Amino acid sequence: MNRLFTTFVPFLLPISLFSYAEIPGLTPEKNWNLGGYVKYMASSTIPNSSSESSSFDNLIHQRFNFEYRFNDELRVNLGMRNRLMFGDTARHANYGDFISYDSGYVDLSKNWIDKNGVVGNSQFDRAYINWSKDDWQLRAGRFRINWGMTTVWNPNDIFNSYSIYDFDYEERPGSDALMVTKNLGFASSVDVVINPNKDSELNSYASRYLFNNQGWDMQLLLGKSNLDYVIGVGFAGDIYRAGLRGEFSWFEPTQRYYQNEELTASSVSSLEMDYSINSSANWAIQGSIMYISEPQDVENTVSYLNLPLTARTLSFTHWTWYSSIGFDTSALNRVMLIGTYYDDGSYFIGMNNTYSLADNWQLLGVVQYFDGSTDSVFGENPNTLLYAQVKWSF
Repeated sequence: MNRLFTTFVPFLLPISLFSYAEIPGLTPEKNWNLGGYVKYMASSTIPNSSSESSSFDNLIHQRFNFEYRFNDELRVNLGMRNRLMFGDTARHANYGDFISYDSGYVDLSKNWIDKNGVVGNSQFDRAYINWSKDDWQLRAGRFRINWGMTTVWNPNDIFNSYSIYDFDYEERPGSDALMVTKNLGFASSVDVVINPNKDSELNSYASRYLFNNQGWDMQLLLGKSNLDYVIGVGFAGDIYRAGLRGEFSWFEPTQRYYQNEELTASSVSSLEMDYSINSSANWAIQGSIMYISEPQDVENTVSYLNLPLTARTLSFTHWTWYSSIGFDTSALNRVMLIGTYYDDGSYFIGMNNTYSLADNWQLLGVVQYFDGSTDSVFGENPNTLLYAQVKWSF
């Protein structure tokens, strides 16, 4: 053994000193990553009424995702989206103010052009520092707090609610917050979040206990969300190869009035199931139902689609239904059909078609149709939206 050691070490030592860094797969990993995408999307809104004119819009959407790792415990993440919008909608008064609105504690959004029907905006929607060691994690800054267990409507997602009709913002918004997490074992942890607001009355804070019982993920949460105390429960699991998930949240106002409006308690619950068929077409079927005891009031389709959503204002009716079916028409192309129905008679029908042009190129076509009975929210302003998008990722 000593002979082998003295024979080969002098030969291997120069290799280890001078060639080790050049061996594929053994090169030390760099301490930073940079990625993102560039998208162009053309869209058209076609009203279902001859008294209103159609519109055409363009959007160039570019994103950077950057991560720097100081060591195994400490890292910094930044996410920046840059958008250039031009067309009929961008000519509307105050459209630039709407695009630049930042709901965070720190305003990280800025319009760099807003004139003659052209609006350009840059925004940091991720900017946080993350420290983790053993079973502890500390995160501070702007980041996404994803407490939802369902995939359509999330009553438990009290920090980062979003619209199911916004397909172009797959990262979803973030929150300015401080989060401490303690891992307790297999699929079990405790999270504590503090989310300040410029208006101290709207400060949010909550804790969540996540655990697993006989293959079912479950969670309990308790805290304050804007003007409400909130308590919630959620679960996710499988029954006969079908996924079953559900969430429930109770919102109790912290005060009786706010800005001369009376506040009321409300419950929001959702239940969904999905089933995948193992075949060449990869069929996937999903259905969901949501109930809100005190739904929000909205004037029309446009106001609803542009309202900032919260976990208690995910719909404008007591009952809302959702269904979807997806399948592959080829190895490169996937189609999804979606439908939602609101108990005031409003309904939505949509179709998404995704085609892979190359490894980093994707083509997306979307049709969204909003309509309903005469006195329904969607029925008062029915329209069809058409989208065509090409995306390059790097």
